[in-house]
Amino acid sequence: MNVNAVSDVFRRVLENPEVSADSDFFVMGGDSLLATRVLSAIARTSGVELDFDDFLDAPTPSALVKKIASQA
Repeated sequence: MNVNAVSDVFRRVLENPEVSADSDFFVMGGDSLLATRVLSAIARTSGVELDFDDFLDAPTPSALVKKIASQA
């Protein structure tokens, strides 16, 4: 999964077209419930299941891509 695909998931879940590769999910208005939607979309698309702690450690699309790659 690439950074553009993860950014698109963030945009869709947050309903915010301004998300970039370095946008922090929580700063952009995300919460734990919305984070589960992001994690589910990533699991469906990439086959990699991350947990909420992974998301807290990597709350930007670019950081999440690195987490996905390390667990794929």
